[in-house]
Amino acid sequence: MNAQNFAALAITASLLSFAPQSAKSADGPLAHFAGSWSGNGKITVKDGTSERIRCRSTNTASGNSLALSMRCASDSYNFFLGSDIAAEGANVSGSWNESSRGVIGSLSGKINGGNITATATTVGVTAALSIRSSGNALTVSIRSPGSEVSEVAVTMARGK
Repeated sequence: MNAQNFAALAITASLLSFAPQSAKSADGPLAHFAGSWSGNGKITVKDGTSERIRCRSTNTASGNSLALSMRCASDSYNFFLGSDIAAEGANVSGSWNESSRGVIGSLSGKINGGNITATATTVGVTAALSIRSSGNALTVSIRSPGSEVSEVAVTMARGK
């Protein structure tokens, strides 16, 4: 997988780690996304085939920022992601990196309670993200038409 096509997957995974947690452990608008999370889902590639993916993430919130570190693996993909995200009112922005392939990018979007909608970009690749949290579950849908990885859907839970 080349770096540009992998970027869509990396962007996706960097946002997969958002999930609700008790606000007692951190303060700020991103506090409910902090914690340790794991789950699985499906990657669909350009030709329409798909496979299962498993992810683990540890997220730390402080004030208006969120730092995350995530590892995801499937039969064909293995990657390590980091991201720094900041909230200002209803807006979120930040950067991400996929360290094993040296891919970096930016993201921007909106946060409304437990919902984030964002656009993540790197050179030549754009991904649309929809993230919805409900209770201890997080549902993520990412679409990057035309990329080698065209869609990712993952559900994660706290502390599993």
